[in-house]
Amino acid sequence: LLIKMKHLLNRGGLNAGMTEFQEKLRQQHENSMHQELEKLLSTTKGVEAENSRKDFEGFKHLFHRFLQVKGPSVDWAKINRPPEDSIQPYERIHAKGLPEAIAASLNKLAVVKLNGGLGTSMGCKGPKSLISVRNENTFLDLTVQQIEHLNKTYSADVPLVLMNSFNTDEDTKKILQKYTHHRVKIHTFNQSRYPRINKESLLPVATNMGLIGENGEAWYPPGHGDIYTSFCNSGLLDKLLSEGKEYIFVSNIDNLGATVDLHILNHLMSQPADKRCEFVMEVTDKTRADVKGGTLIQYDNKLRLLEIAQVPKAHVDEFKSVTKFKIFNTNNLWISLPAIKRLHEQNTLDMEIIVNPKTLDGGLNVIQLETAVGAAIKCFDNALGINVPRSRFLPVKTTSDLLLVMSNLYSLEAGSLTMSEKREFPTTPHVKLGSSFTKVQDFLRRFESIPDMLELDHLTVSGDVTFGKQVALKGTVIIIANHGDRIDIPAGAMLENKIVSGNLRILDH
Repeated sequence: LLIKMKHLLNRGGLNAGMTEFQEKLRQQHENSMHQELEKLLSTTKGVEAENSRKDFEGFKHLFHRFLQVKGPSVDWAKINRPPEDSIQPYERIHAKGLPEAIAASLNKLAVVKLNGGLGTSMGCKGPKSLISVRNENTFLDLTVQQIEHLNKTYSADVPLVLMNSFNTDEDTKKILQKYTHHRVKIHTFNQSRYPRINKESLLPVATNMGLIGENGEAWYPPGHGDIYTSFCNSGLLDKLLSEGKEYIFVSNIDNLGATVDLHILNHLMSQPADKRCEFVMEVTDKTRADVKGGTLIQYDNKLRLLEIAQVPKAHVDEFKSVTKFKIFNTNNLWISLPAIKRLHEQNTLDMEIIVNPKTLDGGLNVIQLETAVGAAIKCFDNALGINVPRSRFLPVKTTSDLLLVMSNLYSLEAGSLTMSEKREFPTTPHVKLGSSFTKVQDFLRRFESIPDMLELDHLTVSGDVTFGKQVALKGTVIIIANHGDRIDIPAGAMLENKIVSGNLRILDH
C-alpha cells in the first residue's frame, strides 16, 4: 500500500510539474511573439505603424487564447438541438405581411458585404467581387444595383459598406469611382492584417511590415469574425449609429441570394424594445452538398454556431449527417449595431478560434488563426435562427456555380437573380465540372454559349470537353473525355439522360 501511495504521489507531482512546465513554455512563446511583433513594428512608421499596432493588439489576444486552448472546443455530450422557438420558419415571418411604413425601417439599415477574398480559386487575379457573373455584371455591380433599386423604390437611404482586406482594398477603391452617380452611399473599411505563424517555432514568418516579394506571403486577413473589431476601430460603426442606423445585414459578396429581405427586417423592427433580437442567422435545410456547413446548436443555454473544425474526430460523421443536424448557416446575418458597440466596449465578444494550416510556396508549414462572424451569436441577446428558402443561398465558389447563375435557370432583375418560372422543380441542378474548367477564362473558352439547363438535374463533365452554341441539357448528363481524347458537343445538340465518353471531334473543313 505504501509503495502504491508513493507511486500515486509521484504521479501527482509529475502532473503538477508538467502543468507548470507547459505554463512556462506558453509564457515563453507569448514573450517571444511579443518581441518579434515589436521588431516588425519598428520597420514602419506614421499612420501605418498606428494601424498595425491596433491590428497586433487583436492578434496578441487571439494568440494568447490559441496557446490556452487544447483539443476540440466543445464537449459533445453537452450539445443539444436548439429549442423549437429559437429557429423560426421563414413562412411564419413572411405571413405577417409588411406595414406601409417599411421605408422608415429601411432607413435604419446598412448593408455590409464581406469583400476580403481574392478570385484565385477561380484562376482570377484581384478581388473576387470584380469577376463578371452575368451579362458583364460583376458581384459588386449586382450588389450596387440591388441596393440602388431599394433606395429608389422606397425613397430610402440604405448605404453599402464593404469590408475589404489588404488584398482587395486598392483594386476595389479604384472601381468604386464608377458608382459615384448611383443612388447608393458606399463606405469601405479594412479588416485586420495578421502575421502567419511558423508551425514549428510559433513565431511570425514576416521579416518586416512590407507586402512585397516573399514577405507578401507572410500576412493574412483573419477571417470574417474580425468584422466586429475592425468595424469599431474604423470609426464607421459610430458614424452609422449617429446617422440613425440600427441594424446591419451582413453577407458574403459571392452569395447572389443574399438580398435585403423586407420581411426579416420588419420582424426585427417590430419587436418590443426590451425583447429586441440582436442577432439573426439565416439558416437553410442541408442537402448532401452542404454536409460541411456550420450548424446551430443549443449549448450552455445559448444558441451557438458549431463548425466542422470544432467537432471531435470521433463525431465528424455524426456532424455531417442530415438527420441529426438538419440545417446550416448561410452566413446571411442581421446584427444590431448598438449591441456590437456594447459588446466591443465590454470586450465580451468571444468567438472560437479556427486554426487554418497552410503551406507557403517554398514548402514552409504555417498556421493562421481565424474567427467566423457567426460564432459570436452566443454573445448577443435574444438571438434567433430563421430557416429561409434555399434561394437565399446562391454562392459562387467555383465555375460549376458560375455555370448555373449564367444559365437560363435564373432571370436577372434589378441586380437580383430569381429562379426561372419555367423550371418545374425549384431545386438547383447538381453540376460538377472537371479540372479543365477550373479557371474562369478556360471555362468561358469551352462554352460557345451557355447551354439551356431548364430541365437539367445533374451534369458531370470531365476532361477536354467543349460545347457548341445552343446546346440543351436535360435530366442526367455525364460527359467524360479520357486522357488524350477530346469531346466537342455539336451546336444545337440536345442531350437528355445521356452518357458521352470516348472521342468526338468536330472539325471545320
